[in-house]
Amino acid sequence: MKLKLIKAGAVVGFALILALIITHKQAPVPPSEGGQLIFEDLFERDEIGAGYFQSKADPGWQAGVWQIIEGEGPNGQPSRLLKAEKIHNAGLWLQTKLPKQVRVEFDAKALSEEGDVKCEIFGDGKTHQSGYILINGGWKNKLNIIARQDEHGEDRKQDDRCPSRRDGKRLCVEPDVFYHWTIERTDHRVLWYIDNQLFLTFNDKNPVMGEHFAFNNWEAPVVFDNLKIYDLSPVEKK
Repeated sequence: MKLKLIKAGAVVGFALILALIITHKQAPVPPSEGGQLIFEDLFERDEIGAGYFQSKADPGWQAGVWQIIEGEGPNGQPSRLLKAEKIHNAGLWLQTKLPKQVRVEFDAKALSEEGDVKCEIFGDGKTHQSGYILINGGWKNKLNIIARQDEHGEDRKQDDRCPSRRDGKRLCVEPDVFYHWTIERTDHRVLWYIDNQLFLTFNDKNPVMGEHFAFNNWEAPVVFDNLKIYDLSPVEKK
């Protein structure tokens, strides 16, 4: 009898441990907090400025023009916004270098049901697909991906579980809605959050170590606002 009770107790204990492990794995992980703000761009001006470099369009395509326009910001108030349309991968590369341990935040809005909101990170500052490519609502608003140096590569991380709407359409990105993006890396993983919820992760044993970030665009109209970059390097104790 005692042996049976011991075995039953062991089974129950194992089940509880397994449940705790599963619960821990499924628990949402929020983005980091704090860090040192090293760059901020609210786009409250008329011109893009010298702090950015526009790369070349894909071969055979013409590069569109990045613009700063008047619009409505994420808080519903009048704001200036960075707009892209028909850019054809002539990304707008920020020339300020990224720290090795970093969090990048910005707000993004698709202006059509095409979705296709896009940026690049840890690239060389001038070349499309030199780092990681993040796309929300790509391929006619049907797919979300993180790709390593090839947005069509077989090793890309993707998710096509886009929500259904009342009209029956499945869209990854709702048009005319601002989403808050957070991208961070402190080790070998690129973590992508949308509205403070972990969205996609790219684990990379051999991380791309480029130092630049870029907004990018193919054809669908999109706007961006409130770019912020935080250095997450540990603070040395004196």
